[in-house]
Amino acid sequence: MRSDRSTDPRLTACLASRVQADSSAHEIAVACGGLWQELDAALSPIIGPRGVAALGQRSLHLASVAHPWLAARQPGGPATLDSALLVSLLALRSREDAAAATDTFLRTFLELLTNLIGGSLTERLLRTVLGPPDTPTNSASVQDPKP
Repeated sequence: MRSDRSTDPRLTACLASRVQADSSAHEIAVACGGLWQELDAALSPIIGPRGVAALGQRSLHLASVAHPWLAARQPGGPATLDSALLVSLLALRSREDAAAATDTFLRTFLELLTNLIGGSLTERLLRTVLGPPDTPTNSASVQDPKP
């Protein structure tokens, strides 16, 4: 179920802007929690809080294949995602495990969302969180088209 969105470099850049190269697992966990809150805020008005939570739960489930310790039971079932529990699970791991699991979880979430609502709508909804698409690195100035 891989898509072009799963390798979106903006997700990597977004995470990298929130943590340093030597960040601890706790710092990575807090960054993941903050990014999750931004994703939730951007998407809830469109797909609803329960829709965002369900996608988050599914993303955790799929990410737990590679990181089984992410499978800790979330309270409230698929209608909620306890971000504090996610942050605490990440914070208890090594820096490398926390970084890898955060990457897997968020990439899976982005992939599921893109498969559900399409790339164009995903792009528009997450622009405030991830930034504009296809930002040339060698350009001094890039302008977004006005909506």
